Amino acid sequence: MAMYLIGDVQGCDAALAQLLQRIDFSPSRDALYLLGDLVNRGPNSAGVLRRLMGYGASARCLLGNHDLHLLAVAYGARKPSRLDTLDDLLAAADRPALLDWLRQQRMAMLERIGGLDLLMVHAGVLPAWTATKTIALAAEVETVLRSDDVGSFFQAMYGNAPEQWDDDLAGIERLRVIVNALTRMRFCTPEGAMEFVSSGPADQAPAGYLPWYDAPGRQTANVAVAFGHWSTLGWLGRPDVLALDTGCVWGGCLSALRVEAGTKEGALWRTELLQVHCEQSQKPGE
Repeated sequence: MAMYLIGDVQGCDAALAQLLQRIDFSPSRDALYLLGDLVNRGPNSAGVLRRLMGYGASARCLLGNHDLHLLAVAYGARKPSRLDTLDDLLAAADRPALLDWLRQQRMAMLERIGGLDLLMVHAGVLPAWTATKTIALAAEVETVLRSDDVGSFFQAMYGNAPEQWDDDLAGIERLRVIVNALTRMRFCTPEGAMEFVSSGPADQAPAGYLPWYDAPGRQTANVAVAFGHWSTLGWLGRPDVLALDTGCVWGGCLSALRVEAGTKEGALWRTELLQVHCEQSQKPGE
């Protein structure tokens, strides 16, 4: 069995089909881990969801900020953006099935590969969170997303405050911090206060901030963290960080990273990056 991590698809179903053909994906043999932002800005979000639904347990998906935006719009808690490309999905005959499937997806995943841990999120992990805590906090949001109270949750989900985690947080403020860290964060202070305005490359951090994965004392430094969300960062392959949003919807590439246990002593694992070009007209940040 091969395991592939795939970056932000954002409704580019043709590119996803091309990438799966390139990696010779077989749902009976392989596993896909999609790192969120399955929908929006690209031309065929419904096609992406239908394709992934059809793969059953072979496609394991995270929710990104665009996926949550779709759900919030569908539940009447958020107005569509002028840049959204979700109309066809929202008008589809199978809309209820598509949205219900999306609500069942994960906010974070942790897999063991050859005795080593791989944590997967859409955007980032706060410095104070261990991998185990990240999964537990993600589960709190997942429970709400699958509940009958999901509409009320979307009404209160948006906002930048609180900007920092506190174990004593409760209610919607607690859930909002979890969502913001897992689906929106790029930069934070060394203490873990998040910043949500900047979307440029890692070397253009605002004063007092740094990329979340470089925060000193980060509690997930002992595991590898794979994420998407940051198209201006692009591919980054460090022993502790695997960044896979390579700007497909902005005219860049859609990337899949084949991951398997290392064969050498001391090797974290072996990886192979495979990409297909995706032609779109949007500009980064739109």
